[in-house]
Amino acid sequence: MHSSLSNIRLAGLAVSTGSVVRDFMADGLARGIDRGQLERIAKTVGLRERRIAAPGVTALDLCEDATRRLLAEMALDATSIDAVIFVTQTPDYSQPNNASLLHGRLGLSKSAAAFDLALGCSGWVYGLQQAALLCAHGGAARVLLCAGDTLSRLTHPGDRSTDPLFGDAGSATLVERTGHAAPFHFVLGADGQGSSAIMVPQGGARQAPGAAPLAEITDSEGNVRHAANLAMNGAEVFNFTLREVPSAVGAVMRLAGYTAETADALVLHQANRFMLSTLAKKCGFTAEKTPMAVVERFGNQSSASIPCALIDGLVDRLEREPLKIVACGFGVGLSWGAFAGVIGPLTVAPLRSFPA
Repeated sequence: MHSSLSNIRLAGLAVSTGSVVRDFMADGLARGIDRGQLERIAKTVGLRERRIAAPGVTALDLCEDATRRLLAEMALDATSIDAVIFVTQTPDYSQPNNASLLHGRLGLSKSAAAFDLALGCSGWVYGLQQAALLCAHGGAARVLLCAGDTLSRLTHPGDRSTDPLFGDAGSATLVERTGHAAPFHFVLGADGQGSSAIMVPQGGARQAPGAAPLAEITDSEGNVRHAANLAMNGAEVFNFTLREVPSAVGAVMRLAGYTAETADALVLHQANRFMLSTLAKKCGFTAEKTPMAVVERFGNQSSASIPCALIDGLVDRLEREPLKIVACGFGVGLSWGAFAGVIGPLTVAPLRSFPA
């Protein structure tokens, strides 16, 4: 699906990360993995540190902290928000949704809409399109988009294919209606036939919690997990990414009239360094125009990774000047979302861990 929406701007951005620092080398050595093997993986995939949520802290808590800090930075009252969209795969409850819970915590007006989007690494772009749509055509003047996950809670410590990858974070993005901003462009898509490539089998209505015993299984590579853990077929995900992301990025750039030379940055979901480097080359972007440090410092943050990369890699420029940004998120579903548009100047709350 292609769409272009006008009279909107991205007004503010904040990210709160988990507060517990996990070191890739130290964790691997503690599990008896050879140092040389760990160093090769760290260099290729870009795994150094990640930040996970402290016990009892959820994606809702992380996004609430990011939102409160952003509203304070912008000197805005929460009652000025007309809608809140919450993107997450790790909600506090199956019911009610996280958006309604955050609505109550912030004290939003009863006329403010609140709904969740159950998406992962493509979720920030999907959520941004929905927020922009509400501002452009839905009667909203200001929409709060929160995107975050605590995927570290879903991995098994014995699964080397997933456990070292994920960090936890929550983001807050404020989208506003305006009469003069250049259009935002979106390309959204999915390949549902590949949905089993990233899956948590137990936890939904198909296989409810407690419906089957959590018997641990060991795969052919020696990875251990059970039915309530996140399972990922890395080869299928990598092939899907190389197949779909460059074409989505190319399509959204054509909508915007951008080229790799005229765009200021390509901001990709921070999956791993090897994937980011490969995608940047296939999309025609230099490494200098493609922020890649987030995955090494914070881990794969799912739906919060693009806003974190925007802040971590481009904050100085975004606060003072307009930038032509191309972004793409991709992952569970299998789904992808690409964005192109001018962002900045905008208000940015500094990256912070929660609890601080």
